[in-house]
Amino acid sequence: MPASSTRTSTPPGAPALPTQGEINAEMSRIGGDPGPGAASAMQPRLDYPPYRSSLRRHPSRALVAVDPGVVERSGPVFGDRDVDPLDADLTIAHRGEPIGERIVIAGRVLDSWGRPVPGQLVEVWQANAAGRYVHRRDQHPAPLDPNFTGTGRCLTGPDGSYRFVTIKPGPYPWRNHQNAWRPAHVHFSLFGTRFTERLVTQMYFPGDPLFELDPIFRSITDPAVATRLVARYDHDLTVSEWATGYRWDVVLDGRRVGP
Repeated sequence: MPASSTRTSTPPGAPALPTQGEINAEMSRIGGDPGPGAASAMQPRLDYPPYRSSLRRHPSRALVAVDPGVVERSGPVFGDRDVDPLDADLTIAHRGEPIGERIVIAGRVLDSWGRPVPGQLVEVWQANAAGRYVHRRDQHPAPLDPNFTGTGRCLTGPDGSYRFVTIKPGPYPWRNHQNAWRPAHVHFSLFGTRFTERLVTQMYFPGDPLFELDPIFRSITDPAVATRLVARYDHDLTVSEWATGYRWDVVLDGRRVGP
């Protein structure tokens, strides 16, 4: 799903959107500040002002303690019969071939001790090669691909591994500021052995020129940590004359939680 509506014009009577230069200046002033009360810069700032939606959506009250047992009993249940191995290939859901660069994304899901997390659900969703989501709120004037829906899922293997075949998504505009563009990315939802270990994040591609201009990417204020969101090209994962490969491992808990 898009981060926000992708219409780029300002409605009549609405305040003018800030320019990219003004957003850049805000991000430069914040620099590596993890935000008030934050333990570290390992996680995104929840109240990152250059990312305008975070000002309205970030938590502003103390967390509410709940019984973890109740959370576990009401969480989702899934198994081998619920997830078909073909669900991991986003290019075969329709009768024709989708348009774009075919890619393989693979990696391992681990815990904080480096142990594999097997049999757990990994879900992905993304825009198509033109940067368009199959979603009614996405009004980006780019073509929809009738052969690409952009969603997939799989269960991790005994060694914590996962693998998806898909199309490399395109960048797209969003209404955070004037001429705002999101870097190409794939959304991930990962479950661990407990519901409280669920992680929702985004995977990016190496060398994208939009990284420094994107407030969502920059909301992780430590650059060394932000680069963990970027997959690495893996030539051994690349399939000759068929698809390029990207590798991306994820840690679900502990101090190194995240990609």
